[in-house]
Amino acid sequence: MKSRKTLAVFALLISTALVGATAQADKRIKAKLHSAWGAAVPHLGTSGVRFAKNINRLSGGSFQVKFYEPGALVPGNEGFDATSKGSIEMAWTTAGYDVGKYPALAYFTAVPFGPSMGEYFAWKMFGGGNEIQQRIYASHNIKQMDCFAIGPETSGWFKEPIEDLEQLRGLKMRFFGLGARVMQKLGVSTQLLAGGDIFPALEKGVIDATEFSMPAMDIKYGFYQIAKNNYFPGWHQQVSISQLLINMDFWNSLPDNYQAMLEIACGDSIQHTYAETEYVNPFAMVEMGEKYGVHTRRWRDDQIAVFEKAWQEVVAEDSAADPLFKEVTASYETFRKAYGKWGAAQSLKPTYLD
Repeated sequence: MKSRKTLAVFALLISTALVGATAQADKRIKAKLHSAWGAAVPHLGTSGVRFAKNINRLSGGSFQVKFYEPGALVPGNEGFDATSKGSIEMAWTTAGYDVGKYPALAYFTAVPFGPSMGEYFAWKMFGGGNEIQQRIYASHNIKQMDCFAIGPETSGWFKEPIEDLEQLRGLKMRFFGLGARVMQKLGVSTQLLAGGDIFPALEKGVIDATEFSMPAMDIKYGFYQIAKNNYFPGWHQQVSISQLLINMDFWNSLPDNYQAMLEIACGDSIQHTYAETEYVNPFAMVEMGEKYGVHTRRWRDDQIAVFEKAWQEVVAEDSAADPLFKEVTASYETFRKAYGKWGAAQSLKPTYLD
């Protein structure tokens, strides 16, 4: 009799444990994903929509991430504060939009005259870059993850051809990241505008020129309607890496397997977005000219040399003025120097048959 009672109690305990485990497994988590770019914006916005869908797929619907257009929850470039405070769980954005808080954060999106994608990720993931970046965001209650990446960008849309860099002096121009500091050295008045705010600013004369991204995206925003001269190469953004920001309290509340889903989905997104931009934009570049009458122009070597010299001045000045900028610069340059011999040994000219 005693044995039967013991077995009954044991069975009840097992049953209760299983019910609890099932309830935990079936627990549904919902998260708001603010995006700095609209869902229809190629690469930047579409990748956020795809990321949200992938989390839902990986979890079988138990971890539901909902993509929100810029402005639906907070203005496009303001994901940092909203994520930090916990008013949203996550933000699809880029570190370059947070330079008002820490100018050094621009290093983690793109660097003028910077490295290839492989070298850039090597520094970030294994050379100390992400360690610094994540430390900065963690001090604001944010978990940061690299989550998408794109290839080279164009370096500006202008109403008239730029024959002499003196023509830049006095221009009002939307410009992103560390490249904006370079343009300021050349007498350009720069401001950072969200993608959706650029065309109205051009149309109303608030700015005279702009850079934003690459042909597929720039066509979508319609810059060609006002400025027909698109300049290459994108010396300021040869590679761009952007991020997922997660409220730290929300991150810590997630089961380990849900955290793993976010990490895995980000890795997939990086691969997908980079390959997509490299595939789509050669065709979009041709379309710009044939369909929209855009003049694709290239800076002369002597002009690019001026940009590079100005960049070196920016590095020296901003490192002297800002200890964090100096720390990031030292980490970045130390790795680039170490990588240099390997990179040079592996480099090839476009062809050896000329």
